[in-house]
Amino acid sequence: MDAMAQADSTGMFIRPHTGVALSALIKLMNSRVIAAGDRTVVVSTAHGLKFSQSKVDYQSKKIPDMACRFANLPVQVKAEFGSVMDVLKKYLENKALKH
Repeated sequence: MDAMAQADSTGMFIRPHTGVALSALIKLMNSRVIAAGDRTVVVSTAHGLKFSQSKVDYQSKKIPDMACRFANLPVQVKAEFGSVMDVLKKYLENKALKH
């Protein structure tokens, strides 16, 4: 689930099963079975929308016994443009302060 969340943070929206394959790839790279210059392919055969509840549970840190290290906690916002913009502005200001 962590590998899935990492991939999702790049703009992909993968299924949890592909996260398993990515996790295996990361382990093989860390153990140097796959070298940094090697080309590899991880095939994803489904879209993450089929697994939306597991993604919501991960991002909300509601999966028992899982740290959800890359969770991006959901924020509830009124369905109004100004409210959404206020939350985004606050988020971006906080992010700018950290860098």
